Parts: sequence; structure tokens; C-alpha cells
Amino acid sequence: MIRTASLLALLASPAIADDLWQGRSAAFFGVTLIDTSAEGEMNGPRLDETARIEMVEAQAARALRAHGLRLVDLAPVTGELARTRNPAACNGCELRMARRLGADYAVVAEVQKVSNLILSMNLYVRDATTGAQLRGLAVDIRGNTDESWQRGMRYILERNLFR
Repeated sequence: MIRTASLLALLASPAIADDLWQGRSAAFFGVTLIDTSAEGEMNGPRLDETARIEMVEAQAARALRAHGLRLVDLAPVTGELARTRNPAACNGCELRMARRLGADYAVVAEVQKVSNLILSMNLYVRDATTGAQLRGLAVDIRGNTDESWQRGMRYILERNLFR
């Protein structure tokens, strides 16, 4: 009996994951770079890191859409979003904006750069109505390269969001 129940749960898990996304909408507030390295403080934003933020934002958006989520237009909250330094750490402002946009979910992500060797990437999906975290993962990545950033985002998407 236990084996049968375990097997059924295992077989049903992809369907359950798909049910979480299919026909739902999300406000994806992009990826925020938090540069706590001495380099960032001294030299300011780097063009390659700005391009990497855009790259992993596009990677995440494609994956969200591919799994059945409709990403809502953020235009109605552009002003509030511009005043928000980091939607992943704004005391629930992402939930309020997602509700105003009529989205089922709020999706936020950030990359914290400690140094060119040590970075941390986080992505979280929360229910816009209840605030409950539905999925989310933080991973450490080594190396400040396109490949390491893509690999970090892919790991979060494949091993947590769409498992």
C-alpha cells in the first residue's frame, strides 16, 4: 500500500507542478543586482553584469511562459516599481503591486555579488493574495560569467520551480 501511494505521488508530481502554473498569471518584477563587493562600491555598475541581469531575466521569463504562466504587463505600476530599490525585499510591496495588476503570483529574483568569485542567486514565487511562498530557491554560483549565471538560473528553474 505504501509503495503504491509513493508511486502514485511520484507519477502525479509533474501534473501537480503543471497545475500550479497552467492558466495562471504572474507579475515578474525582474532580477535585482545587489553588489556588496568592494569593486561595485568603488567603480559602480558594470556593463557585463547589467547584460547578465537582462540575460537571466529573459531566461526566467521564457521558462515561466513555457510552463503556462501569463506574465502581466507591469506598466500600471511603473512609478512604484521605479521607486522600489529591490522588489524582493520591499516589505510586501511586490504582493501589493501584483494584486493591483490582477496577477495570481508575484515573482521576484535577485543576484547578490560578494565578489567576482562568489555570487548568490535567488528566485521566489509568492501567491499574490495570501503571500504564501509557493516556490523559491537560493543558490550560490562561482564565477561572474554568462555561463555561471545561466547555470544558476537553470538550476533554480529546473530543480525547484518546475519540479
